[in-house]
Amino acid sequence: MRETDLPAGEKEERIAAFNGSEYARLLGMEIVQTWDGGARVVMDTKGKHNSNGVAHGGAVFSLADHAFGIAANLTGIHQVAVSAYVTYLAPSTGRLEAVAEKVSENGEHSLYRVVVYEGSRVVALFDGTGIKVTGPKKV
Repeated sequence: MRETDLPAGEKEERIAAFNGSEYARLLGMEIVQTWDGGARVVMDTKGKHNSNGVAHGGAVFSLADHAFGIAANLTGIHQVAVSAYVTYLAPSTGRLEAVAEKVSENGEHSLYRVVVYEGSRVVALFDGTGIKVTGPKKV
């Protein structure tokens, strides 16, 4: 099976599983678009502000990580994160959109770049490295 080939309906099942996970529901994250090697996830920051009145860095990181996770797991091979790095560029207070794109991969690992936007303004950059695993898929 090529990494981009999924049985019919499995892509939709994975998206539904990610959207329905406890943490995604807690933060109000929603996958709104996917494509080969990428995904777009949105979240409103209302109720997720820190003491300075802006989106908490953990919420921004979680959104980027969720986009990375679904983008990496829309292939025929299950992946989990082995590292992630975030750079916060600007504070935000409204609706955020995380756009994940595959940058590179080899037989064992993949690298994804996620850009988090508030409107057209970039608020964070996230790089996630995934490792391809075998065994039961828990998504």
